[in-house]
Amino acid sequence: MSRDQLIGAVMMICAIAGIAVYGWIMFFTPWYEILLKITGFIAVAGVLGIIGWIGYTLATTPPPKPIEEIEKELEKELKEMETKEEKAQS
Repeated sequence: MSRDQLIGAVMMICAIAGIAVYGWIMFFTPWYEILLKITGFIAVAGVLGIIGWIGYTLATTPPPKPIEEIEKELEKELKEMETKEEKAQS
């Protein structure tokens, strides 16, 4: 068994155990209300955290150059290359 397979098997066993413990707490203990509150908070905080991260990325990333500006730069570089080739051939 490779290391990756071992890690995968351990992850799968931990997930099954986590599901079993979660189910036991939900249905067989009086702590289900606390568990629901914690689970709901983590889910909402996770989604809002991702939305906040996307917003931060959009707010701090500079806008791309306009296509016209890129085309002008490419034309300029192409002309410079042609000029260098002509000088090298002379």
